[in-house]
Amino acid sequence: MRASSSLVLSLATIVLALSSFATASGAQDFYRGKSVTLFAGQPPGGGIDSEMRLVGQFFGRHIPGEPTIVPRNLPGAGGMILGNHLFGVAKPDGLTLGNFAGTLFLAQVMGRPGVEYDVRKFEYLGAPARDFSTCTLSKRTGIASLQQWLAAKNPVKIGGIGPGDFTYEIPKILEFALGLPIQVVAGYKGTAPIRLAVESGEVDGVCMDWNSIKATWRKALDSGDVKVVVQIAARTHPELSDLPIAADFAKSAEGRRLIQVGIHDRGLSFRPYTLPPNVPRERSKILRAAFGQTLTDPEFLAEAKKANLVIEAVPSSEIDRIVADLFKLEPAVASKLADVMK
Repeated sequence: MRASSSLVLSLATIVLALSSFATASGAQDFYRGKSVTLFAGQPPGGGIDSEMRLVGQFFGRHIPGEPTIVPRNLPGAGGMILGNHLFGVAKPDGLTLGNFAGTLFLAQVMGRPGVEYDVRKFEYLGAPARDFSTCTLSKRTGIASLQQWLAAKNPVKIGGIGPGDFTYEIPKILEFALGLPIQVVAGYKGTAPIRLAVESGEVDGVCMDWNSIKATWRKALDSGDVKVVVQIAARTHPELSDLPIAADFAKSAEGRRLIQVGIHDRGLSFRPYTLPPNVPRERSKILRAAFGQTLTDPEFLAEAKKANLVIEAVPSSEIDRIVADLFKLEPAVASKLADVMK
């Protein structure tokens, strides 16, 4: 009887092992001859788009079967259109993924209209870099430092995309927390049009990621036509060591808290690469591994350096933690953020 039971158990173990092998083998072969669509939630021409396209050039090489990566843009509502698409429209087959800004996380926490996704159910592959938010002003303003900006008699016009996007929300938070004289001019379709608006004199500056500015606005920086005057990160960027940290100038503890939650925390998960919910586990594991291998690929890193794109990989586990922490946010802080970022 015992021998019979042992035989049954052994056979069951073998069947389970063969089944697991077949599943893994099937996932390995799944991508051969297929195309994977990689969406960016921002328009072409910006730092996030440039980074996404470079990732797309190398990502497929690290996926078994080497599928073709097709880059596409699905901008709008600060990335919310892409978030909704990934959550409710895209098939959970491992052939679609997206790259959007971490602003989508707080949009859900604050209960913004239009949210049809649940960021807790997405599957995150990781992110290529952390955000080092800054504000950059035109030489034409005559403002070359944060102190001069604080003392300005007239509001400085800052170009923004709209609610739900960092270019809009960073200056709104700084206006409240530091008392900076700011007029946010919203409605631009991306950071590339904002840069053009700064150069034409339509607006005075923009608040966005230093790595994106460095990659897309190098000529204006080198000529001195634009200048970074403040960094809004939790720690000093090694390339911006002479610039002040915004939180040090906050007028109150409440202001510092809003900078921490609304800018610093989201900066850690600024550019997550995301799968729809319920992608088969073996496929999501393959894509997560391939994404990590892409970000350490020497050829990819060399190309990123040429393009002035900084790669400082953020693991998926860290993004999961940040998302979980946001849903523990005190209601009063979430309410104040929603009010400030209207």
